[in-house]
Amino acid sequence: MKALFALSAVFASIATPAMAADADLLRCRALADASAKLACYDAIPVGAAAAGGPAATAAAVTASAAATGRNPGPEAAMATMPATPPTASATRTQDATFGLTASQLRKSDQQDGVESTLVGTFSGWSPTTTFRLANGQAWRVVDDSSASLYTRETPKVAIKRNFFGTYFLEVEGVNQAPRVRRLE
Repeated sequence: MKALFALSAVFASIATPAMAADADLLRCRALADASAKLACYDAIPVGAAAAGGPAATAAAVTASAAATGRNPGPEAAMATMPATPPTASATRTQDATFGLTASQLRKSDQQDGVESTLVGTFSGWSPTTTFRLANGQAWRVVDDSSASLYTRETPKVAIKRNFFGTYFLEVEGVNQAPRVRRLE
């Protein structure tokens, strides 16, 4: 029974770093800037540091040795040696993202939408209609929707992304929103 407890303690100390590394990898993957992404990957703790530090690993080694009736030996001493200390920026980043889900981490780096006005007159849309915004962007309707509305001059619009990454053009005062794709 003691051996089973010791083995479960060792396996728990091995599995925890893998789960922590998955969250760290997702956080780093969500970064857009290549140098920030590299710094993020470099800041991920490896080995004992990810499992709660040297104390957790030393406790697992000591528990394993006690269960088998052996002297812990040099493994416990090596487990208490500190890993590379985390940098201040890595600690701040970890504190700021602690507890966020993977989708929340992605959302924090991505813009949810764009607000602008349409250039010229607007009287509705049909499939493949192209809209030019005042900020210089061009968007095309990519679904089969259409709408005929009363003519307006430079209405306010918002391009919004839904949960699945699809973009919709919302025109102020219009209940329909066509699915669009950015051209430029």
